[in-house]
Amino acid sequence: VLSCVTIFVLWCSGVRAKQCMEEARGHVATMIDAKSSDIVFTSGCTEANNMVIHSCVTHHRRVMKQEGTPGSLPHIVTSNLEHGSVLGTVKRLMDDEEIELTVVKANPSCGHVLVEDVIGAIKPNTILVSIMLANNETGVIQPVKEISSALAVLKREQKRKYPFLHVDSAQACGKIPVSISEFDVDFLSIAAQKLYGPRVGALYVRGLESKVVPLYPFIIGVGQERGFRSGTENTAYIAGMGKACELVYNNLNVYHQHMKEMRDYLEEQLSEHFGDSVHFNAKFPGVERIPNTCNVSMIGDQLQGWRVLSNLQHCMASTGAACHSKCAKPSETLLCSGVPEDIARNSIRISLGRDTSKEDIDVFIADLKQAVDKTLKS
Repeated sequence: VLSCVTIFVLWCSGVRAKQCMEEARGHVATMIDAKSSDIVFTSGCTEANNMVIHSCVTHHRRVMKQEGTPGSLPHIVTSNLEHGSVLGTVKRLMDDEEIELTVVKANPSCGHVLVEDVIGAIKPNTILVSIMLANNETGVIQPVKEISSALAVLKREQKRKYPFLHVDSAQACGKIPVSISEFDVDFLSIAAQKLYGPRVGALYVRGLESKVVPLYPFIIGVGQERGFRSGTENTAYIAGMGKACELVYNNLNVYHQHMKEMRDYLEEQLSEHFGDSVHFNAKFPGVERIPNTCNVSMIGDQLQGWRVLSNLQHCMASTGAACHSKCAKPSETLLCSGVPEDIARNSIRISLGRDTSKEDIDVFIADLKQAVDKTLKS
C-alpha cells in the first residue's frame, strides 16, 4: 500500500510540475502575442540562438539533398552588432566551410543597420537573416519591423520560401513591447534573466508543431520539450520565467515609463555635472533606444572605462567592451556605431532598473565624480 501511495504522490507531483511548465509556456507566449505551442524552453538565449542557426543549416542541407544539389552551401545574413552567440557561431560555420556569410555593417550615422543593406545582401541561397532587436551595449533598437516587411515583399515578388528571419530579443523583452504579430518573425530568442527572471531562456518558432518553420534538435537525448530540446527540464527556473513574463505583460507600460524617466534624468545629470567632458555614445537623432541603457565616455586620455569603474566606491557599471579586465581595447560595437576609437576606449555602460530612483542616480553621479577625480590623480 505504501508503495502505491508513494507512486501516486510522485505521479501527482510530476503532473503538477508539468502543469507549472505549461502555465509558464503560456505566460511567455502571451507576453510576445504568440501561441504557447510555438514556445520551446532552453537554457538561455545563447542556446536558442545556436538552435536557430544550426537548424537552418541542417534544413538547407536536407532540402538541397532532396533536390539533388547536396554541395550547395546555405548563406546567412547578420550584422556586426550581434551578440557573440550569433556572430561567433556563424563565423565558426563559415571557417568550417559549412556556410556562406554576409555581415552587414551598422550605419555610423544612426547606430543600426539599414533595411536596404540587409535586403541587398540576400542571395538565392540565403536561408537565414538574423538581426537583434536591441543592442546590449548601446540600447539602440534595430529596424526589425521594417526588415520583416521588406523581406516579405522580396519573398512574395521572387516567389521564394526563404530566408527565415530570426530576432534575438534578449535585451528588448521587458523594456519595450515585443509582439510576434507586429514583427512577423520566424524565430525569436528570449532570455529570462534580462526581465528579472532566473537564468533560463525560450525560443519562439512560428508554426512549430505544424512544421511551418523547421526546428531540428540541437541537444540529443530522450526527447523532452516535444523532442525539440532534450535534457531534464529546469522546472523551477521555467516557472520563474513564466512569472517574470506575466509581470511584464501586466506592467510593461509602467516599467517602460519609469526606466525612461530615470534614464533621461541620469543623462540630464551627467550633462549638468560633467558638461563637455562627457560623450553620449548612442544618442543618435531620431533613433529609438530601450529605456534602461545609457552608454557614455568620460573625455580624457587617462579616463579609460575600466580605470574609472575601478575607482567607484558605491555603485557598479560595466565597460562597453566584453573585456572587463585592465585592457584598453575599445568596444567593437561602439566602433561599428561610429564612435571614435579614443572615445570608445573610455566607454561606461550604465543600466537602470525598475526600482532605480532619482536618489540612486544622485548617489551614482557623486560616486562617478569622485572616481573621475581619483583616476585623473592616479
